[in-house]
Amino acid sequence: MTKQFHDAVLGSDALDQLFREARTYNGWLGKEVSEGQIHQIYDLLKMAPTSANMQPARFVWVQSPEAKAKLVDCVAEGNKDKVQAAPVTVIIGFDIDFHEELPWLFPHADAKSWFEGDVEGRKEGAFRNSALQGAYLMLAARAVGLDCGAMSGYDTDAVNAAFFADTPTVKANFICSIGYGDPESIFDRSPRPDFDTFNSVV
Repeated sequence: MTKQFHDAVLGSDALDQLFREARTYNGWLGKEVSEGQIHQIYDLLKMAPTSANMQPARFVWVQSPEAKAKLVDCVAEGNKDKVQAAPVTVIIGFDIDFHEELPWLFPHADAKSWFEGDVEGRKEGAFRNSALQGAYLMLAARAVGLDCGAMSGYDTDAVNAAFFADTPTVKANFICSIGYGDPESIFDRSPRPDFDTFNSVV
């Protein structure tokens, strides 16, 4: 059956959950995130688009005490407590050799050949699209009732050495804690610009 196109808008409650009322949390309630929820987040985010379905993001879900200790050693002082207290913190990495997977990820064309011999182009594409996938991850987490706290305050070389030493083509992009946010840990909402401030329609 052909899908009928129509004006479909999420309800106000869903838009609040995903965007308008969603916040960046700095502290967490003592409630665990299950492996089932982790799989649920991934099963949603993987459906969102990337260039030529390259899917360059590589996710490390830091949950065990041992892994947390390694990550805490890599983050800025102000982020250590956030990572330690979070039920799970995801390292969103990107694989600059993503093109090796394209024969099965994008079987419609010889997409692997588009990227062979162009390391800098692959780095750019992998970084951009993994950042997109990290944003999809945050929306997916919010969609299943969890909260997020994205961070870039960490030592990239240290994270790469601690978590990607066995896969040197994979590099960290950013990290994001996920769990049930403590309302006491958020700041007042910072200003958001009106449309005319940073937009033009030409």
